Amino acid sequence: MVSPVSSYKHLYVHVPFCRRRCSYCDFSIAVRRSVPSERFVDAIVAELALRDRDGSVGRSSLDTLYIGGGTPSLLCQSQLIRLIDSIRRTCGKDESLNITLEANPDDVDVSVARAWHEMGISRVSLGVQSLHAETLAWMHRTHTEYDSLRALDALQVADIDSISADVIFGLPEHLDADPAADAETLACHGVSHLSAYGLTLEPHTAVAKWKVGGASVLSDEEPYACQFVAIHDRLSAQGFEHYEISNYARPAHRSAHNLGYWNGESFLGVGPAAHSHANGERWWNVRPWAEYDGIMEGAGDPIAGRESLDESQRWLETVYLGLRTDLGLRAVNARRLPAEDLRRLVDRGYLAVDEEGSVRATLDGWLCLDEVVSVLTTSGEGG
Repeated sequence: MVSPVSSYKHLYVHVPFCRRRCSYCDFSIAVRRSVPSERFVDAIVAELALRDRDGSVGRSSLDTLYIGGGTPSLLCQSQLIRLIDSIRRTCGKDESLNITLEANPDDVDVSVARAWHEMGISRVSLGVQSLHAETLAWMHRTHTEYDSLRALDALQVADIDSISADVIFGLPEHLDADPAADAETLACHGVSHLSAYGLTLEPHTAVAKWKVGGASVLSDEEPYACQFVAIHDRLSAQGFEHYEISNYARPAHRSAHNLGYWNGESFLGVGPAAHSHANGERWWNVRPWAEYDGIMEGAGDPIAGRESLDESQRWLETVYLGLRTDLGLRAVNARRLPAEDLRRLVDRGYLAVDEEGSVRATLDGWLCLDEVVSVLTTSGEGG
C-alpha cells in the first residue's frame, strides 16, 4: 500500500516489450515476438484499481500521462485505446489530458498516427537515436534513416501536436557518427522537441561487454563535450530552447510530463519497474515482466521497495533537480548554498547568479553537473 496522495499530476505507464534489446539498453524490457497486449493492459488496469482503492490516484488532478518503455508502439490499437480509456475513467479526466506515447520509427505510418491522434495522444516521442546506418546497426536498432524521416512525415500528416525525437552522442569514434548533424536534420524535418543523451556504460549491457573485451571504446571526454556543444549550437540556431540539461524544445513544446519530475512534483508510476514519488517518499515495482504479471494475476501488490528521503537527501535532490533546468535554483534555496563554493563555481563559469539571486548552470556547468552539485552539497549549509 502506498501513502494516499490527492494531487498526483503525472502518471507514467511502463510498457516493457521490445523486438530486441539495444546494445546500450539497461532498462526493464521483455523481448517478445508476439506482444501480450491484452494481458498487459489487464495487469495495468488491475494496478490502477489497486492504487485507486488506496486513495492514491488523485481524481481530476492528473495533467499528463506518459506511456513509455520499452516500445509502447508495439501494443495493438484496441488495447492501447482500452488502456487510455481506463486511465481516463479512473482519474476522472477527459480529452484535456496531455498524453505522450513513445514509439519506434518502424512502427509508424499515417494510419497508425491518425489512430493515435483520435485516441487523444497529442505528443509522440520517437526513438530515432541516429540517422547513420552503421551507428544504428551498432546500436542493434531495427529501423533505418528512411524509417525515421517517413515516421516524422506520417506524424505531421496525422496532426500530432508535438513530435519529440531522441539522439545519442558520445559514441565510439570509429563509427564516424555526427549527432549534431542528425539533430539539425530532425529539427528541419518537423521535430518540435529533441532529447540529446550522452552514451553511458551501463552494467550488463552489450556495450559494457564490448568495452571489457576491447571491441569498443566510448568517446573520450573532449570529443564528448564537443559533440554536446555542437548539438547545442545547431539546435539554438534553429530556434530551440535548451531548457534542461538533455532537452531542447521550440517555444510551447517543452515536455510537461518531464518538467513535473524536474520540478519535484508528485507522480505515480504503474507497470513493471515503474517508480513513484510523493511527499518525500519513493517506491518502485518489481522489475521483470513475468513477475509483475504473476503478481497482478494473483491480485497482489507489485511494489518491491520504498524509501523515505531524509533532510540531506531532500536537499541534494532540490539542488540537483533545480540546476538541471534553465529555471535554476530559486533564490530562496540558493541562499542556503555555501557562499565560497558558489562564488568559486561562478568564477569558473559553471554557474550564473541573476539579479533576483537565483542560480543557474551554464553550458559548461551542465557538462559537469554531478561534480558541481557534489561541491555545493557535501559542505553546504542546506544539508
